[in-house]
Amino acid sequence: MGLTKSEIFSKNQNDIAQIAKVLGHPARIAILEHISKVKTCICGDLVNEIGLAQPTISQHLKELKSIGILKGNIEGTSICYCINNEKWEEIRTILNQFLEIFSTSINKCC
Repeated sequence: MGLTKSEIFSKNQNDIAQIAKVLGHPARIAILEHISKVKTCICGDLVNEIGLAQPTISQHLKELKSIGILKGNIEGTSICYCINNEKWEEIRTILNQFLEIFSTSINKCC
């Protein structure tokens, strides 16, 4: 398999692709939906809520943290996760700007 050649694309294009990659799994969407409802939770809560194994949930949490959408605070022997509101707004702005490009050009197609 070849290199992705990400250096030939703009920072914005790479950022959008990374966001889409991380959000491109239904378990991660379920995790974000649950945390947005309860505000904070630990991995064990997500295991009970979503029904996946703890190592699987941990891997998904790691991916979500990789783009900064989740924050984790150590509480005893657990990490309590919550949505990083600043990063969420940044991602929302990036995706809205990207989608806006298409909403204006789709109407002109064919």
